[in-house]
Amino acid sequence: MTPQKAPVRIDPEASRDQAVIRTGRLTLRPVRRADMGLIEHYTGDKRVAGMTTSIPHPLPPGAADAFVTRCLNGVRDETVWAMDATEAGLGELVGLMSLETMDRGQAEIGYWVAPVVWNTGLATEALRGLMDANPLGNSQVFGKVFQDNPASARVLTNAGFDYIGDAEAFCVARGAVVPQWTYIRQMGG
Repeated sequence: MTPQKAPVRIDPEASRDQAVIRTGRLTLRPVRRADMGLIEHYTGDKRVAGMTTSIPHPLPPGAADAFVTRCLNGVRDETVWAMDATEAGLGELVGLMSLETMDRGQAEIGYWVAPVVWNTGLATEALRGLMDANPLGNSQVFGKVFQDNPASARVLTNAGFDYIGDAEAFCVARGAVVPQWTYIRQMGG
């Protein structure tokens, strides 16, 4: 009997078109395969998953791998940045930010931040850096947060977003419809 070899995964190189954005303490960079373990660790935390619409809890096996593979293959109209705080001594991945392309030059921001860096200002710093760079050339960016997450709402308002109304969305981790606040940022011309 011949021993089996594990399959070799050949990922495409990170998108050369994706902007790398530097702030005082962070580098926003494309997601790498090496980020998978920390993505799985942090998104497996119920406190993180429960504040997003799409991360299930418990995190199913292979979910982080599938997410990283989608990021590397450029599937969907979403660009994802890893929040890398290596230079600040806080770790090579402390969260993710994404822009999902919509119609008419609009996008929706999505983000989560590792509990280890909550209340440090890193999320606001990352979002300000991303909005200042405006790497996709958006005219407007929308953001939505659950109403029981006022810290995330402050991240949006501290980064120049204005409240425009209430909504609701299904949260996979909670298995329930949850009220949201909706925000917009005009990007200027």
